[in-house]
Amino acid sequence: MEANRNSTAFSWLLLLLLSHLCLWMKVQSTEMPSVQFKAVNLGGWLVTEGWITPSLFDDRIYNNDLLDGTQVQFMSTASGKYLTAEDGGGSKIAANRNDASGWETFKLWRVADDQFQFRVFNKQFIGLDGGGGPSSSIVAVATVPAESETFQIIRNRDDRNRVHIKALSNGMFLQARSEGTVTADFSGEPDWGDSSNAVFVMKVFGGIQGEFQVTNGLGPVQAAQVMQEHWDTFIVEDDFDFIAKNGLNSVRIPVGWWTAMNPTPAPFVAGSLDVLDRAFSWAEKYDLKVILDLHAPPYSQNGQDHSGSRDGTIEFGSTQETIDKTVEVIEFFSARYASSQSLAAVELINEPSAPAVTLDVITRYYEAGYAAVRRHSPTAYVIMSRRQGAPPAELLTLANGRSRTVIDVHYYSIYSPIFQSMTVQQHINYIYQSRASQLSKITQDNGPLSFVGEWVAEWKVPGATKEEYQQFANAQLEVYGKASFGWAYWTLKTEKYEHWSLKWMIENGYINL
Repeated sequence: MEANRNSTAFSWLLLLLLSHLCLWMKVQSTEMPSVQFKAVNLGGWLVTEGWITPSLFDDRIYNNDLLDGTQVQFMSTASGKYLTAEDGGGSKIAANRNDASGWETFKLWRVADDQFQFRVFNKQFIGLDGGGGPSSSIVAVATVPAESETFQIIRNRDDRNRVHIKALSNGMFLQARSEGTVTADFSGEPDWGDSSNAVFVMKVFGGIQGEFQVTNGLGPVQAAQVMQEHWDTFIVEDDFDFIAKNGLNSVRIPVGWWTAMNPTPAPFVAGSLDVLDRAFSWAEKYDLKVILDLHAPPYSQNGQDHSGSRDGTIEFGSTQETIDKTVEVIEFFSARYASSQSLAAVELINEPSAPAVTLDVITRYYEAGYAAVRRHSPTAYVIMSRRQGAPPAELLTLANGRSRTVIDVHYYSIYSPIFQSMTVQQHINYIYQSRASQLSKITQDNGPLSFVGEWVAEWKVPGATKEEYQQFANAQLEVYGKASFGWAYWTLKTEKYEHWSLKWMIENGYINL
């Protein structure tokens, strides 16, 4: 009898402990910040974006329209036919297409000011068959480019889109022959007449302006000087003072993987880690919190300028190594800044793209990245960015039950076709209805916190007045103010686009926080 009573008492005690444990886990997974984060992004500073700072891509870069990732097409003036990679790659290069599309478009890898490698549709590189003899045919079979895949583009002085293409491995020029074959066997100096088989019209489009492009374009010596000057002047201590005095309590700092590397991998240049350290010291001085955001992982997650990509190819998640290398970067930053009183959160990656980055890949990465942060900090929030093109609610199961997790969504009213013809009132209604509904789906009781990590008071409404901009901004502030973690405006400064600059918007009375 006594044994039964003891057993019953033990069972009740166990149930009580389990219920308290469940309650504790629930509280841990939804622990709210003491204040809602009202942040501004420091975009274009430690991760270059050419549209934010176009001055970095000025004439200091020779052939600044031929940076890494720029897409080119070549038409033979003699035949009027475009060069093409047969089957998209893995075969020969021919000059037999009347029109240009994917197989006729090549991505540049810049080797020097006027020397390039050409990546074809299936990711092989154009080169000389057999490594380059005196009359080599042109193929696209190499997956790793070498000298036989490297060419010089010589531009006509009067028409820079009129070019000769010289193979460095044999010193001869490419020519498109009458039967459509392409060879590297034109010796001597070709003329610029239309009938010359060695003359091509080059069409240039689809360039990328990111950190890789500016540093590789400038070269190591000039890049070190230019980037250090940019880091020292684009964002300064006074900006942190301004942020603290104008109703904001935190900054979201985009960083690139190269900042965590020692030595810094070429073509990136050293120095950004010291600048990041300085940013943390300024944040501490002005009582601001830092959301550290891995904007550019070792392998591009979305192919965009801000992802550190060389040519727009998305490689994150293609192998386990790409995930492991990215976790190493998170580990480095977490260890370095865990003791800083300003570190509020680590965002594991910015805007991974669906379907190129699958849910399985991002799940495996977020699990490993979360563990890396927790090895160094039990208190820093861990932010998981939604995949572009995927529903943000897909992350709820992954984030739920883990302590201090946040789901990041980005809300812009400018890129999708649905916004192109909206009136002022339609834009505002969209914020109050659609955006509010979307946000509510991930802002749940006892679930991960929600964060609008990027938004801006810009749209494509021609002739909008200052008052209308104010109404648009206020609508977003009201709706995004319901995000349980907070929001971050994109961005603090730009050289050209005023409404994208929160500093300009505040100083000119468009936004009052």
